[in-house]
Amino acid sequence: MEELIFASHNSNKTKEIGALLGDLFQVVSLTDIGFNQEIIENGLTLKENAWIKASTINKQTSKNCFADDTGLLVDALNGEPGVYSARYAGPEKSDQKNMDKLLTNLSEKEIRTARFVTVICLIYKGENYFFEGACEGEIIKEKRGTMGFGYDPIFLPTGLNKTLAELTLDEKNKISHRAIAFRKMEQFLSGLNQD
Repeated sequence: MEELIFASHNSNKTKEIGALLGDLFQVVSLTDIGFNQEIIENGLTLKENAWIKASTINKQTSKNCFADDTGLLVDALNGEPGVYSARYAGPEKSDQKNMDKLLTNLSEKEIRTARFVTVICLIYKGENYFFEGACEGEIIKEKRGTMGFGYDPIFLPTGLNKTLAELTLDEKNKISHRAIAFRKMEQFLSGLNQD
């Protein structure tokens, strides 16, 4: 089976994506290939950051690879934390501190609508391809659920009464921003593999 490098050390995300792409590729993480250098994500958009990560790995390995960047965009905060979602409360990338800061910043706000957006950059046989997915919802006032990661415990998807952190991986993979973007990539790769 053809190998596809995911430019991430995040084992949770690698597992999620491996479940989506498992029939087509063997998805391997940066940890799996022994890549430990820091990639500086200094793009101003999710698309730029995804491209920075993917192109760095592609230059290092000359292999097919992809990277994603995800942001939580909160309407009442003018799209914050956005591209800074992982580092919202500081460079240590603490999920708990990020959620606490967001809840504090929203404490006086009535409107709590938000969306998760994922942008993927795929570098396949030397060409760049981009895929995007979004999940609409709102930020609730207290954390609920223990599954998932990041802001999942405070994000309630539109039309559901469970947060992303209360959904099973299968349930989450039906609606999440990341799953939508990866399904687009999967459809694209499936089409290529049929040629």
